[in-house]
Amino acid sequence: MKPVDLDRLKNWFTDYTTGYLTENDDHNRAIYLKINHTLRVCKNILMIARAVNLSENDLLPAETMGLLHDIGRFEQYAVYGTFSDMASENHARLGMRQIAKHKLLTSFTLSEKRLIAGSIAFHNAATLPSGKNHRQLFFMKLLRDADKLDIWKVVTDYYNESNGRRNTTIELGLPDDPKCSEEALDALHQGKIVRLQSLKTLNDFKLLQISWVFDLNFAPSFQALLNRGYISMIEAVLPETPEIAAAVKQAHAHVEKSASGPAVNHSCI
Repeated sequence: MKPVDLDRLKNWFTDYTTGYLTENDDHNRAIYLKINHTLRVCKNILMIARAVNLSENDLLPAETMGLLHDIGRFEQYAVYGTFSDMASENHARLGMRQIAKHKLLTSFTLSEKRLIAGSIAFHNAATLPSGKNHRQLFFMKLLRDADKLDIWKVVTDYYNESNGRRNTTIELGLPDDPKCSEEALDALHQGKIVRLQSLKTLNDFKLLQISWVFDLNFAPSFQALLNRGYISMIEAVLPETPEIAAAVKQAHAHVEKSASGPAVNHSCI
């Protein structure tokens, strides 16, 4: 692909997403939340890609998948009024349908289509698919890292600035109960991601967000996470209990160790 292809998609993205704006301020805040998220994911993916020395040619598909990764969110919110996949449908699948409907990748080569579409299709999956080649897996991991870095920004901004005002769009409608489930705490102790199906409270959701560190892939991603302090910010809005402190300590240790490793671990490619 060429820079002009990406420029075309950027113009299309602006027209498409602003087309979902209405006269309802609450609705528009949700739409702008995802527009701004997408633009920051594009910056994140370029930051990581450059830090791991991707070629200039590879920056183009990387930024393209960042631009289109959440394109299904806009139709999701328009139809269902939520960003919860559990309460609606998988936003990655919705996005793939929008990409096909608008023929966004028709001018790309077959390998470019597979690379971009495959990364978008699995950017929110619990696990990566088997049977993919090293290059495909590399870009999938690149997008997942860039996406997580900005989701951490979105939730920590909300926790720091909400002043008690609740946003069910971000909280997925979970009750703000002071408890944390044993299943969520156990996952952190084991160095695993908290299962979405196990969420019972908003605090469980916060533990899930912390557990994403165990699915981060590149040292520059860990360095950005450490420098931005997102995990400490989430920990600060959790109850101060020995059980939670011990579980979160596992995440802190993993981040610090991984941030000092090689830019690209052999397991990432």
